[in-house]
Amino acid sequence: MRRALGILGCCLLLLLPLPPAARGSPHRLRRQPRPGGGLPGSQAAADTACKNRPLDLVFIVDSSRSVRPEEFEKVKIFLSKMIDTLDVGERTTRVAVMNYASTVKVEFPLRTYFDKASMKEAISHIEPLSAGTMTGLAIQTAVDEVFTEEMGTRPATFNIPKVVIVVTDGRPQDQVQDVAASARTAGIEIYAVGVDRADMQSLRIMASEPLDEHVFYVETYGVIEKLTSKFRETFCAVNVCALGTHNCEQVCVSNDRSYLCDCYEGYTLNPDKRTCSAVDMCAPGRHECDQICVSNNGSYVCDCYEGYTLNPDKKTCSAVDVCAPGRHDCEQVCVRNDLFYTCDCYQGYTLNPDKKTCSRTEVCAPGTHDCEQVCVSNGGSYTCDCYEGFTLNPDEKTCSRAITSSLVTTEESCKCEAIAALQDSVTSRLEALSTKLDEVSEKLQAYQGRQ
Repeated sequence: MRRALGILGCCLLLLLPLPPAARGSPHRLRRQPRPGGGLPGSQAAADTACKNRPLDLVFIVDSSRSVRPEEFEKVKIFLSKMIDTLDVGERTTRVAVMNYASTVKVEFPLRTYFDKASMKEAISHIEPLSAGTMTGLAIQTAVDEVFTEEMGTRPATFNIPKVVIVVTDGRPQDQVQDVAASARTAGIEIYAVGVDRADMQSLRIMASEPLDEHVFYVETYGVIEKLTSKFRETFCAVNVCALGTHNCEQVCVSNDRSYLCDCYEGYTLNPDKRTCSAVDMCAPGRHECDQICVSNNGSYVCDCYEGYTLNPDKKTCSAVDVCAPGRHDCEQVCVRNDLFYTCDCYQGYTLNPDKKTCSRTEVCAPGTHDCEQVCVSNGGSYTCDCYEGFTLNPDEKTCSRAITSSLVTTEESCKCEAIAALQDSVTSRLEALSTKLDEVSEKLQAYQGRQ
């Protein structure tokens, strides 16, 4: 498969041993001359704008017995210089380092460091393991233990290339071909760097295609650090956006050696693919407001209808309790009516014309009470009473004539005696009159009999 990383216009190492005149430096192909000769004036700017694409990169370094201590120090310098050329970070290139001989040691996985200083400090403390050269075991360990999400590899959906760089100076003492093939099938791109006595056939077997872009060879560890510039070109993607030669109005997105234009949030790309127009963020389907969407300079905020208040999620609304303290102007009683309210008064009070304040009611005014005879005002209420000679019935509203048995006074007694004497006199006179009438009647009957 073609290399998935960067743009290779760089010089690559040949796979064959170097001729004597080239010893001490990496063998490379001749760069094709540019039209017009020399480098273009913008080349220096292009170099400064060159950043490697995000990678999940694992270095696997051989520290077997054949690698002398001073040579292993050269390998560590190479690793540090490689890190200097990378755009290292949690969201850019993540780096892991593995050390192997007869055994394999993960010096630090992809999730551990996200800055160059920490990585280089950790590399400076790596110690060689010595003993054999189990290259196949090292690659398998990378697949099983390092290229996992738990160890910092990003999910496949992120489309971050997984890359291995193997540095070795010997022949593997275990099976490499099937292990490397399995790793490549899993999407891992393998670069093989051979030093001194490295077995060229083994390098070819483990590396990805095309081999002339994935196999590197140097005669000694003394010149291995010179490979850093070659890897830099291999992993480099020229950032056209950084050169300032684009014509995007808002956002330039580098795309290999080209670019695409994009817009800030709240704007949309016009048909010319360069300029941007503000999006009506309050158009139907574009916002998440429950009631009212208020456009705000390419964005929006939510609001609510009268009688509602915005919830903490800043999107939905809830009805306001319009009768809550401080929300109404009723003097006595607030009566909620859906989203509005009306005022009312306590018993014994009546609502004033302003529909807010209350005045005490005259509860004994005609037509305002149900007392039969007498209404007695009592604060905001009333009680019923009766005229003299009457008593209040159990219903506490109506009255009945009172029955008295009080003693008669002397004056009243005298009046009674006079009345009684008068009555006796009248009776006597009536009886006398009745007697005379009887006598007259008898004389009349006698007279009529003589006739």
